[in-house]
Amino acid sequence: MIDLPGRLFIDGTWLDAVDGATMPVDDPATGEVFAHVADAGPKDALLAEEAAVRAQEPWAATPPRERGEILRRAHDIILSRTDELAELITAEMGKPLAEARGEVAYAAEFFRWFAEEAVRIGGDYGVLPDGRNRMLLMRQPVGPCLLITPWNFPLAMGTRKIGPAVAAGCTVVLKPAPQTPLSSLALAGILREAGLPDGVLNVVTTSRAAAVVEPLLRGGRIRKLSFTGSTAVGKLLLTQCADTVLRASMELGGNAPFIVFDDADLDEAVDGALTAKMRNMGEACTAANRFFVHRSVADEFAARLAARMSALVVGPGTRAGVDVGPLIDEAGRRKVDLLVADAVRRGARVLTGGECPPGPGWFYPPTVLSPVAADSELTATEIFGPVAAILTFDDEDEAVRRANDTPWGLVGYVFTRSLDRALRVSERLETGMVGLNTGVVSNPAAPFGGVKQSGLGREGGRLGIDEFLEHKYVAVPVR
Repeated sequence: MIDLPGRLFIDGTWLDAVDGATMPVDDPATGEVFAHVADAGPKDALLAEEAAVRAQEPWAATPPRERGEILRRAHDIILSRTDELAELITAEMGKPLAEARGEVAYAAEFFRWFAEEAVRIGGDYGVLPDGRNRMLLMRQPVGPCLLITPWNFPLAMGTRKIGPAVAAGCTVVLKPAPQTPLSSLALAGILREAGLPDGVLNVVTTSRAAAVVEPLLRGGRIRKLSFTGSTAVGKLLLTQCADTVLRASMELGGNAPFIVFDDADLDEAVDGALTAKMRNMGEACTAANRFFVHRSVADEFAARLAARMSALVVGPGTRAGVDVGPLIDEAGRRKVDLLVADAVRRGARVLTGGECPPGPGWFYPPTVLSPVAADSELTATEIFGPVAAILTFDDEDEAVRRANDTPWGLVGYVFTRSLDRALRVSERLETGMVGLNTGVVSNPAAPFGGVKQSGLGREGGRLGIDEFLEHKYVAVPVR
C-alpha cells in the first residue's frame, strides 16, 4: 500500500493541523483503526482557501495545453500504481480488490477525459440583430472552488471533480469524507508529481465538517461548490451558499427504479440487476433501489436473482475470491438491517440473506426480498446496501407512475425488447439518466447527474467542464 504522510496538503506542503488534532481511519472489514490523519479545523481551512485564492490568477493564465498535460501525466501515474491505489481503497472503504482496481481505472479516465477537454474551451462570435454591433462570448474559470467528496468511491469522486476544475483553470480546496481521506491525499501527491503548481489543489481532511466548510461558503472568496452526498446535507449547504450567491452543483441521493417488463430477456435483466444492485456492495447512488417486475415474470426473476445473489462470496476485500466486502461502518449496516426487518414485518419474504453475520467487521449478506409491500420504508429510503426489494406491477402506466413516485430522480433502469416501449418509458421517467437493458450508466464521457432532489448540474462528459466556467458577453460596436 502507498505510504502517505497523513497530513493536510496546503500550498504544495504537507502540514499538521494547526491545533495538532488527528482523526482515525478504520478498516470496515475489522472495525479496527489502521491509520491516523490530520483533523483540520477552521484555521486550516482558511489557510487552504488563502492558498487557492493566491494561486487562482496565475493558474487561470496557464495555457490550456499545459493544464491538460498535467492531467494526462497524472492519469498515467494513477494507472502505473493501480495495485497500490486499489489496496488503499480497499483498506479504507472495504470493496474487494478486483472492484477497487476497476475504480482506479475509472478514476484515471476522468483525468484523461478532462485533459482533452482543457483545450476545447471555446467561445462564440456573432452579428447582433441590429447589424451595427458584434457579440463576443468568452468562457472563463469561475474561480476558487470547494469540492466535497463522499466515501463510496474515494478515488474516482476526487478525479471527477478535480479534473474539470483544473482543466477549466480553477484552483481547489478538496474536503474528502472522513471515512476515506487517504485516497484524496494520494491524489494530491500524484498531482504534485505530475507538475501541478503549489496552491492549485489543497486537501483538507477533517471530522469537523461544519466548522471547516461553513466559513468557506460564507466568506465570499470561494466562488463554486461541488458536493456529492446526501440530499439532507446538500440542502443545508445550499442555504449556506445563498449568503454569497455561491454557484453550486449537487450530486445527491437516489431511489433508482429498475423496471422489468414482461417481454424482457430475463437473463439480461438478471445480469443487469446484479450489476445495478451489487456494484460497491450497493453503496452507490446509482444502485437499483426498487425493482418493479411485471407480475407475470416476477417469481421467475426473483428466483433467478436470489440464486445469483446467494452465490456471491462475502468477506474481507483483500481475500482472494471475495465478491462482496463490508459496508462502510456500523451505522450503515444498522440502517440496512432495520430496513430489511421493516419490510419483513410488512409481509416480504426473504429469498436469500437477511441477517447480519457474526464476527468482526460491518458485513451484510446479499439479500433478496419478494414481494415487498409498497409502504415498506425501504421503498422511500436509499438503502445503500446489498438488498434487492422486488415489487410487482401490471401495466406500463402503473410502472412509470410508481417509478416516478419519489422526490429523487437520479437514474432509472428499463428492461424490454420493445424499441417503442424503451423510448416511451425512457422519456417518461423523471430521472437524469436511464440504463436501457444495462445495469451500468456511469462513464467519464457521459454527463452524470439527476433531477428533482437528486441534484443540480452534471459531472463528466462535455457538460462537466461547464460547471467550472463562467460565460462573459462583450458588446463590440462596429462603426
